[in-house]
Amino acid sequence: MKKILIINGPNLNLLGKREPEIYGTQSFEDYLNVLQKKYTNIVEISYFQSNIEGEIVTKLQEVGFSDLCGIILNAGAYTHTSVAIADAISAIKVPVVEVHISNVFQREDFRHHSFISPVCSGTIVGFGLNSYNLAVESFIPNNL
Repeated sequence: MKKILIINGPNLNLLGKREPEIYGTQSFEDYLNVLQKKYTNIVEISYFQSNIEGEIVTKLQEVGFSDLCGIILNAGAYTHTSVAIADAISAIKVPVVEVHISNVFQREDFRHHSFISPVCSGTIVGFGLNSYNLAVESFIPNNL
């Protein structure tokens, strides 16, 4: 069975509690259970979250040459600041899709720039938690 890894960055462990008017009231763990059940016989979805930039870089390096069919990355605020994460994505072989729950282009100006978008195979923004589902779907036609 093909495998996808979701990597979430800083503060995404607070989904369901943090700014519900932007991010909703569902925890990521609850949403992940729904997503995993939906794709039970199609793809195995695993999950990693860290508030620490270096741990995200390390995880990308650890899995970036594996048999994963894709990585879904919501780097949170590191999207707008991290050359290190962008460099890690450039260095690996597994394709990465960038996701954001909110439409970052409707928010503060500093959120309009992404260091990681240019090195990702695609970007999905503004569809709430469904952004992750859309990212999973992006890997299925080409890899399964």
